Amino acid sequence: MYDIERIKEAIRDIPDFPSEGIIFKDITPVLGDPQLFTMAVDAIANRHINSDVRKIAIIDARGFIFGAAIAYKLGIGLVPIRKVGKLPYKTFEQQYELEYGTATLCVHVDAFEKGEKVVLVDDLLATGGTAKASADLIDRAGGVLHEIDFLIELGFLDGGKILANYPVFSLLTV
Repeated sequence: MYDIERIKEAIRDIPDFPSEGIIFKDITPVLGDPQLFTMAVDAIANRHINSDVRKIAIIDARGFIFGAAIAYKLGIGLVPIRKVGKLPYKTFEQQYELEYGTATLCVHVDAFEKGEKVVLVDDLLATGGTAKASADLIDRAGGVLHEIDFLIELGFLDGGKILANYPVFSLLTV
């Protein structure tokens, strides 16, 4: 049904990007191939077809790509979680730790109805800090996190540990 190995093979490693010592997982070959992109979106979206999930929350920026396509396929709403200063209405803010400092994510205060089931989508799970901050925002805004879905998980970074209280699905683990 889904050729996960083909998707995995299409993702390129870019050494020393964005800084020395980092191996960046470039998903643009998957995005550029309509068959692979459709497979990746379908593999995640089909997990939720018969569920009572009502919103897809998407993490700025590459989560927007997959999450928007998944929400469209499921015929449900879409909620952006963005960097501070990027949303025009009142927001909840959540600060989290990065390797070299902190960052802040935001979501509109009225993004979810109380108790509304939500799937959080991003392209990559590394240390889990961004996803955890996003999960906290969903909770603060009244949503109930049903699952966190990723295209890729960097298994060696153990990002799943910080997300241990949530169901997590990764299409690929590298």
